[in-house]
Amino acid sequence: MTSVLPRPSAQMSEQASEQTAGRRATRRHYLMCPPAHFAVTYAINPWMDPAVPVDPALAMTQWATLRDAYLQLGHRVDLLEPVPGLPDMVYAANGATVVGGRVLGARFRHPQRAAEADAHLAWFRAAGFPTVEAQLVNEGEGDLLVVGDRDDAVVLAGTGFRTDPAAHAEAAAVFGRPVLTLELVDPRYYHLDTAIAVLDAGTIAWLPAAFAPAAQELLRARYPDAIEASPADAAVLGLNAVSDGRHVVLPAAATELAAQLADRGFVPVPVDLSELLKGGGGPKCCTLEVRS
Repeated sequence: MTSVLPRPSAQMSEQASEQTAGRRATRRHYLMCPPAHFAVTYAINPWMDPAVPVDPALAMTQWATLRDAYLQLGHRVDLLEPVPGLPDMVYAANGATVVGGRVLGARFRHPQRAAEADAHLAWFRAAGFPTVEAQLVNEGEGDLLVVGDRDDAVVLAGTGFRTDPAAHAEAAAVFGRPVLTLELVDPRYYHLDTAIAVLDAGTIAWLPAAFAPAAQELLRARYPDAIEASPADAAVLGLNAVSDGRHVVLPAAATELAAQLADRGFVPVPVDLSELLKGGGGPKCCTLEVRS
């Protein structure tokens, strides 16, 4: 089930009350792909184990709950047609990055997912978006997280396991935005969106231990008020979350992180995606933001 945690009580500090009043949701446009062909038949990240059974019906039910949560919050959700033989297409965030209405397609590290990039670009072209085919390996919003809006946006760019660091310069050229390279060091957090949640234009939540020292230093300097997730919450992909600036959709198992978000004036929206976690994904992995 999807639920919204209660807003912080009257016993909150005055500072937290001010933060609550200042959080504003903005309507978002998302692209999602139903898990019609979801399965774990190979292992390309530490979460995947082909020996562990997957319940396709439960995966679809959980995915539908996530989609319905976005609709109930007033967001637009478009659907990408699932392709047989591509079980990871449900993780739509990995297929492209969209900034200012311009689309940079993905180029996947592993051959099992390569055809997903073409399916994404075909959808965006049919919808009238200008698209760019990637020349270097990037795994979409898995490793390219946009912070801020329009001309003020910057791109936090992960590398270490999937995206080629040289692809960060390609993204900067396509989008005309600053791109900040962040090295990941823990294979459990193989994409940036498993180790950082972008909450609003000036706030992130993150797991410092997932990053190399230089990346930690950069993030601490840029986001001194960042929320630090506990290792336990990160280990259920609690940071694989989606925020509209006020509401934060996150895995239901990340209870401590939900409480931290509420203390900062955000409204947590817990969802259970435990079946899709078997493929190494959570709410953000299933959600590609279409930024016009």
